[in-house]
Amino acid sequence: MKKIIALLTGGTTGEWVVSVKSAATIAQNLDPDKFDVYKIMLTQQGWFYEPADSVKIEVDRNDFSVTLKGRKIKFDGVFIAIHGSPGEDGKLQGYFDMLGVPYTTCDALTSAITMNKGYTKAIVQGIEELFVARSVQIFKNGAYKTEEIKKELKLPYFVKPNNGGSSIGMSKVTNQYDLQTALDKAFNEDNQILIEEFIEGREFTVGVVKLDGKITVLPVTEVETAKEFFDFEAKYTPGVATETTPAALKKESRERIEKIVTQVYQKLNCRGIVRIDFILQGGEGDFYFIEINTIPGQTATSFIPQQVAAMGMKLNDFYTKLIKETIG
Repeated sequence: MKKIIALLTGGTTGEWVVSVKSAATIAQNLDPDKFDVYKIMLTQQGWFYEPADSVKIEVDRNDFSVTLKGRKIKFDGVFIAIHGSPGEDGKLQGYFDMLGVPYTTCDALTSAITMNKGYTKAIVQGIEELFVARSVQIFKNGAYKTEEIKKELKLPYFVKPNNGGSSIGMSKVTNQYDLQTALDKAFNEDNQILIEEFIEGREFTVGVVKLDGKITVLPVTEVETAKEFFDFEAKYTPGVATETTPAALKKESRERIEKIVTQVYQKLNCRGIVRIDFILQGGEGDFYFIEINTIPGQTATSFIPQQVAAMGMKLNDFYTKLIKETIG
């Protein structure tokens, strides 16, 4: 019998644009023989199902159901495709946990912790062969002194919203006099900021997922961009960055990466598909953890679809296995 799946998209942050594109890719690749899919849009105004042939129908949030032509539809599970809040920070996961509705992502606690870059780094720091850049975490209404930050960290540094994604509000600071401008930009997105030393090296990203009961590391992608860093434009504009999947890496480097990211997945108690961004210092030197995305983009230009293809798997089969593993 077909599973009834709610594909949840939209959101309440600037990342909703990416979410809508991700949901389009997922919808095209969910097997219609196995799943009845209802795309549900979540916005500041409400949660709605929009059938092609009629007006939008509001979701009953008491039990997460929709009533269609007098028939109440309840879902076997939810494919969450919302980047940023409330999809990636644990809020929706907590709601679905209370209703007993399974979903495709990490649980509420892991989602909430991993949304905070500073807290995540503190947890993964103990993993063998994993390094993190020196950093300072500051709060909007807290007492911080830019002079002390400049003393503690070596230029250049990255200034990033602690709870954001898609590189929105992020800056690379190469001149100490530009620090305050970068802080103001990041504080527009979040009330917590992470300032970290720049690590020179090659930048990579890799998907990690549990399929058929086993943690699977997808082929690694190397990211090279002519821009100062891999920002929102480089991420979502075709041609701005060069992405090589699978990355040209020595066998030993690949094995070391797989071992480290598997431990990150386990230590953070992940489930579903996550994406881990990292830098190899110099050429293929020390592994520096950058961040983890618990709801990575699934757009036509996103990394996960590229990596699934490089693994020789169809997205259709990948999503089927993902739903089987997380929803049942």
